[in-house]
Amino acid sequence: MNLTTALSSSLAASSLSSAAFHRNNTSKIRPCTPFSFRHRHYYNHSSSLRVINDADRTELSSDAKTETPYSEADKIVDSMNFGELCNEFECNSSPSIESTARQLARDIFELRSGNRALGTYAVSVTYKDPIRSFTGREKYKRPLWATIALDNPSVTVQEMTMLSTSVLRIKWTIIGKPKSVLAGVGGDLILRVTSKFTLNQISGQVIQHEELWDLSASSASAQAFFWTSRVLFAAVESVKDLADSAKNLSANFSTKKENMDIYPDPSGDPTKFFQKDDSFQQDIYQIALLLAVIYFVVQVLRITL
Repeated sequence: MNLTTALSSSLAASSLSSAAFHRNNTSKIRPCTPFSFRHRHYYNHSSSLRVINDADRTELSSDAKTETPYSEADKIVDSMNFGELCNEFECNSSPSIESTARQLARDIFELRSGNRALGTYAVSVTYKDPIRSFTGREKYKRPLWATIALDNPSVTVQEMTMLSTSVLRIKWTIIGKPKSVLAGVGGDLILRVTSKFTLNQISGQVIQHEELWDLSASSASAQAFFWTSRVLFAAVESVKDLADSAKNLSANFSTKKENMDIYPDPSGDPTKFFQKDDSFQQDIYQIALLLAVIYFVVQVLRITL
């Protein structure tokens, strides 16, 4: 009985010491800090995945993309009515016309010159304004008049309309201070532009580009500066056109010469460039020569036989 009581007392003491040890160790362990994942959405499906520690609010960002702003050009194009591109039986025009309209609006808003998307223009696109006209999309790579003649020009678009399934009209305004000191006294130059683009209904590319100008909102000095600078700009561009034409002509001539060297005339007949006489007199000479040969042969045979 005493043995049993002693055993029970020993087990109870050991349990108490074990519990106390466990309690002391547990109090030294820091609790785990919870983490949460936040997925943030932007307009153009660009997302940012963040891991945030709720305890001390430290953030680790793994952004792979930056937010793409929704441009004014996109807003205007989205509000446009492109008409019925396709009905139940046939398609009147290609859906690529909408993407072309969107790109043209961006080019106008940003006054793009060297970095234009040339794919929106056909190779043989024709351009015309009250002063200048040209053919070929390569000329769209050249600097714009506005970026040369005006200080910090700004652009606003008033209207984009599909006049038909293949004709797009954009009305926009460019405002800037003339770089000329005398013209700058009259205030900013305000130029209202009406651009009309004729598009290929299959590829969506621009095949004709025409511009009309309205300077009624500008002062007299600003208008004089505009027409003077535009005429000078057109003259410089015409000189560039002539230089490009001469360069292309020289390149074509060199290419043809190289082709002649690589692929010579297989006949090798030096008389092919001379006109041959097939007259009746030539025939008589040939008959007389034949008779003379026959006569010579007969005489030789008569002597030998």
